[in-house]
Amino acid sequence: MKIVTWNVNSVRVRHDRLLAFVDRAAPDVLCLQELKCVDAQFPRDALRSRGYGAALFGQKTYNGVAVLSRGDIESVTRSFDDGEDDPQSRFICVATMGVRVASAYIPNGSLVGSDKWAYKLRWLERLNSWVRANVRPDEPFALCGDYNIAPDDQDVRVPAEWSGSTLCHEAVRGAYASLLSLGLVDLVRVRHPEGGPLTWWDYRGGAFFKDDGLRIDHVLATAPLARRLTSAVVDRDERKGEGASDHAPVIVTFDEAAASSG
Repeated sequence: MKIVTWNVNSVRVRHDRLLAFVDRAAPDVLCLQELKCVDAQFPRDALRSRGYGAALFGQKTYNGVAVLSRGDIESVTRSFDDGEDDPQSRFICVATMGVRVASAYIPNGSLVGSDKWAYKLRWLERLNSWVRANVRPDEPFALCGDYNIAPDDQDVRVPAEWSGSTLCHEAVRGAYASLLSLGLVDLVRVRHPEGGPLTWWDYRGGAFFKDDGLRIDHVLATAPLARRLTSAVVDRDERKGEGASDHAPVIVTFDEAAASSG
């Protein structure tokens, strides 16, 4: 079983690359972030012809998340349903192929101390509360997405450049650690304890060619999935070439028993 998370940074801009990636990588489940389109603009027909259903939580121009699956999609939850008035489409969770999978687009935060920074911290609090209330450690569950958090300096090529930023601040790293304390496992870290591989490189300043990036896209999973993990890689090639997203897909693979483990 193969689960992929990818901040596609505009489905309409990346339409052809998205379909080519699906054809090439053949994921069983694909979590997307930053759709930047409403549901009606999503290429459902093209993906359906490739065997994928889709659960969407789109938004015009900004944000937007989706889960695509080769299997039936059930029990769709959009946002946290926690009573807070939040107009941003950043979280969707579904049941499919014997697992529950969430696609999350955590806010960037802009500048520490700004209103957007306060929104990011509050959003992370809400995410932690949702996991605490809705995820059992003994169920197969994966929280996939663009976290906009580098968990540790070993996930940053040049830590001094990002120290104290919205991606590396101790407050957001603490929120990430809190998710792990709830029983979630950082699957890429399991396979790469030395740090990395990187998943995001700024478009500016030739960052990708300098490999000046960060690991901010993650798949966290409960033990029933984590113990079935066979590989966790970043598709760096998808960041190359004309029209690439600034994020590379993260691909995690489980043995065939993953869906039935509990």
